[in-house]
Amino acid sequence: MPTSSSPNLPWRQEGTALLLRVLVQPRASRTRCCGIHDGELKLQLTSPPVDGAANDCCREFLSKQLKLPKSAVTIIQGETSRHKRLRIEGATLQHLARLGLDQEVLPA
Repeated sequence: MPTSSSPNLPWRQEGTALLLRVLVQPRASRTRCCGIHDGELKLQLTSPPVDGAANDCCREFLSKQLKLPKSAVTIIQGETSRHKRLRIEGATLQHLARLGLDQEVLPA
């Protein structure tokens, strides 16, 4: 079973925050988490990549799924890219189960 320190997993706990590597696919038919693809958590978002709408949708989706305030989700790299690094304050590795990921990739 993979551990939280595995280089193929897109998350890492850093103090009181969870760091995530995310691949965003804007203009999808629905907003959802699609699992792990090439070492990143893939999110399909209904918003277009215009004027930060997809970034807002990404932050809103993750905060809702993880049951944390939207202000807890910060984009630390990749504001204008499909490949993003996020910092989620107050999240732990156990919060990842709320994203509907396969149990074998989640930390024990």
